[in-house]
This record gives sequence, structure tokens and C-alpha cells, in this order.
Amino acid sequence: MSKNQSKLIAKNRKAFHEFEILDKLEAGITLLGTEVKALREGKINLKDSFAEIREGEVYLVNLHIGPYSAGNVFNHEPERPRKLLLHKQEIKRLIGKVAEKGFTLVPLSLYFKKGIVKVELGLARGKKVYDRRKEIEERDRKRDIEREVRERQRRGW
Repeated sequence: MSKNQSKLIAKNRKAFHEFEILDKLEAGITLLGTEVKALREGKINLKDSFAEIREGEVYLVNLHIGPYSAGNVFNHEPERPRKLLLHKQEIKRLIGKVAEKGFTLVPLSLYFKKGIVKVELGLARGKKVYDRRKEIEERDRKRDIEREVRERQRRGW
């Protein structure tokens, strides 16, 4: 665990590939007891989830938390919308940003902070296909250069 006692539950790698993250913020999330226990078991999928603003409140939609293994008839629904806990000023700022064309709220990671589940939200803009291709080419180029440097060091040049 790091200094601030946070333990990563899940990270949304797909979000960094498909979106340009412009701003990040931390939010609390309302969960049921069986959902927290399922998170401790690692039964979560952030892949297709996003946040939306409904009636002045922010909800996380399509977040899949699998059923708790020791749960009974009171187990939770896996993909129910979950309310995010933010200050009114933060919500107002987000409403203004999301109203702009092309912006969306994407969960980047879920983690425990001092025993409480937190969500790192990213204000994001979708990347175009050519931006993704350019990013992949750049990553490949860097990998080739690093490989060449290692090869030269190994040979003693």
C-alpha cells in the first residue's frame, strides 16, 4: 500500500487507449454490503462503464460488479446504476464541461482509501482513429529505439 493507504481494485486500461483524459477527480460511490465484499474478491469490470448526470446527481452506469460468492437472496444486481458522491460545486462544473461537445465522464480506476471505496473519474474526449494509430506508431518507435540501445550496450559499443 502507498502513503495514503489506498489499494487499487481495478483500473480501466481501455479508457486511456480510447480517450484523451483532460481532467481527473476523485468521487465516493454508494454501494451495498455485498458489492463491497464482491469488490474485495476482485469481481469487477470497468470496461464499458461511464458516468452520466441525471437531475443534478452523477451516476456510474454499466459498472459490472459480480455477485458476492457467499451472498444469498439479498445479493445485489450486477449492473445497477450507482450514485457517485461529489460536492455540488464539482457537479455544476462537470455539467458545464459535459455539455460541451464530445466530452464524457469515464471511470479510470476503483480503489479502497482508508477502507472506503473511491472512484477516479476522468473528464475525457474520444480519440479519433488516426490519433490512436499515431500513438501506437510512437510507442512502437520508442520500443525499437530502446531495444537498439540495449542491444548496443550488450555488445559493448
